[in-house]
Amino acid sequence: MGSNPQSGVRVGRLRPVDLAREHGLSTQAIRNYEADGILPAADRTPHGYRTYTALHAGALRAFLALVPGHGRQTATSIMRAVHDRAAGALDEAFRLIDESHAQLLDDRRTLRAVESALRDLKSLGAGAEQAGGPGPGGTFIGPLADQLGIRPATLRKWEHAGLVRPGRDRQTGYRVYDEADVRDARLAHQLRRGGYLLEQIAPLIARVRTAGGLEPLEATLSDWHGRLSARGRAMLKGAAELEAYLRISASGLPDDS
Repeated sequence: MGSNPQSGVRVGRLRPVDLAREHGLSTQAIRNYEADGILPAADRTPHGYRTYTALHAGALRAFLALVPGHGRQTATSIMRAVHDRAAGALDEAFRLIDESHAQLLDDRRTLRAVESALRDLKSLGAGAEQAGGPGPGGTFIGPLADQLGIRPATLRKWEHAGLVRPGRDRQTGYRVYDEADVRDARLAHQLRRGGYLLEQIAPLIARVRTAGGLEPLEATLSDWHGRLSARGRAMLKGAAELEAYLRISASGLPDDS
């Protein structure tokens, strides 16, 4: 048997354990990957044992390289489409890859929008003393709406969507927005001006709350940048491995090569 210059794994007749050892997997995982359509179907020996080839080794490398950038579910769907002999199946694999890239681009735009909104909030002074409130640190819906240049009905809509969570004045029952609520309203306002939908804004507001405010959130932005960059690089690696596998598959590589 020869050896694969990339992996060091023998590329003739391979056993499940040969594929498993290269990637620190169990032989059961290899069998599961085959059953899930991630690997092409294996041949069997006269005694019923599975035998794999360089084609299977390439498919496994492609799948494992796709997972970090696209996620396990999408990577599985991509490999299944690659192995589907139906017309247009390969185009479906490319469509799935395109969707992941589009999602990454959208995530980058979201990050830029959050950074822009944070800069705007700083210039506006999100913690500034509020006028027209019921007491220190609180304001009613009318004054807050005036400050933002929106209608009170808009704030009520944002509340329904979970973007703001005002309390209630014990005596009057009116909505009371504390400093955190005002911060969330200002952030929502900036993101809405940037064209973001309420359902896109809600998880960002939740991130601010989890971080404990704007200042702690700023510390997470560099990590957010890093994760997006890592995803982008993982997609490049996944694309390279998938292209290598497609070349092997298209070459009609014999089982005993």
